[in-house]
Amino acid sequence: MVTVLTDSDIAARLDARSAVGWMRSALLAAHRGELHSPPRVSTPLGDGRLVFTTGALEGEWYGYRSYDSFDSSPGAQVVVVHDRRTGIVRGVAVGNELGPRRVGAIGAVAVDALAEAGASTLGIVGTGVQAWNQLWAISVVRELTEVTVFSRSAERRNAFAARVSTELGLPVVAAPSARETVEGKALVVLATDSPVPVIDASWIAPGSYVTTLGPKQFGRAEFGPDLVARADVAVTDSLAQTAAYDPPFILTGTVQHDRLVSLGAVLAGDAPAPVAGQTVVFCSVGLAGTETYLLAKLLG
Repeated sequence: MVTVLTDSDIAARLDARSAVGWMRSALLAAHRGELHSPPRVSTPLGDGRLVFTTGALEGEWYGYRSYDSFDSSPGAQVVVVHDRRTGIVRGVAVGNELGPRRVGAIGAVAVDALAEAGASTLGIVGTGVQAWNQLWAISVVRELTEVTVFSRSAERRNAFAARVSTELGLPVVAAPSARETVEGKALVVLATDSPVPVIDASWIAPGSYVTTLGPKQFGRAEFGPDLVARADVAVTDSLAQTAAYDPPFILTGTVQHDRLVSLGAVLAGDAPAPVAGQTVVFCSVGLAGTETYLLAKLLG
């Protein structure tokens, strides 16, 4: 029998600490060449596209995630795990919980590896699913004493703040501007779908850490190259994916792209970790195969 997990199953079974640990293992496996994680591929289907991210863990499993770009809501993603030896489907996840939780967990791995050990103040621009899952995961790797959140909708940022207080028990403030949200914060998360920069790089305090999750292509990006230029260290979860964007990655062809190092390499000690006082930017682009890795762990 094939195990099928729904969103309610994922929410019940997956805790943040386990997710972060598993994603750290996945990033290290990818760096060692044990987890095969090629860039995502897509097929045009009229007024939308079907997108696939694939992966394989040597000797254990292979699989994929599929999602679409059609104008539908809420839609649903599908993640499938096959046994590597038999090809039999071990399990399927259907819904929208697994993907964002995996992104949040990778973000927390990055914070743990790249941010100051005592970083306790966090500013989040964005109040959607990705923003929530970043906070869900980061809260297990840093003891947060102050969370500030902003979105253009006062109703959404107030609702997000209320949820943070109720479900995570963290001190939180809904701020009236992006600048007030990120200025002076040790940790910053940009989690928007904005096609234009949502912050000015000068607002980022020296020695702080920034994750950018949203659009990051020519003509559509939530940050500008000046943000990476301001950083002492620039890291991504998938160098291969940054080279495969269409339209191109916003840093393509610039010296800033050449500065990017792999998070897996930092974790393995093959690239230097930031030192105290350095400003860090983490460009989260999506390491393929990590959704399947997470599902395989949940299946046991």
